[in-house]
Amino acid sequence: MADLSRQARGAYGERRAAQWYEARGATVLARNWRDGRAGEIDLIVEVAETIVFCEVKARRNADYGSPAEAVTPTKQARMRRLAAAWLQANPQMYRRTIRFDVIAVLGTELEVYEDVLGA
Repeated sequence: MADLSRQARGAYGERRAAQWYEARGATVLARNWRDGRAGEIDLIVEVAETIVFCEVKARRNADYGSPAEAVTPTKQARMRRLAAAWLQANPQMYRRTIRFDVIAVLGTELEVYEDVLGA
C-alpha cells in the first residue's frame, strides 16, 4: 500500500468502505455522486430506511493526523449542501431519515464514525 498514488488510495478507501456497508446488509445507492462543481459525496448508502451520506478519507499513515481530522467544518457544510442536492434530485427519498458518516482508512484499517454531523 505504501506506493499507491493519492487517487488510488482514495479509490481503495472508498471500495473498502462500500464493502463494509454491504457486509452489514446496506445497499450502495451511489459512489462519487457529483453535483456539478459543488463537489462530490463519496458514498450514498441505504441502511434499512436510512440514507447515509458518507465521506471517506484514506491515508497511508498518521504523519499528518488522523484521516477523520481532514473532515473540516467547511467539508461538513459542503456535505450537507450536497446531501440536500441529492435529496432534491431523488424526491422519492426525501422523507427518509438521513445521517452523515465518516470512514477513515489508515493504511488498511477502517474506523467508522456513524452519525457524526447529525441530521
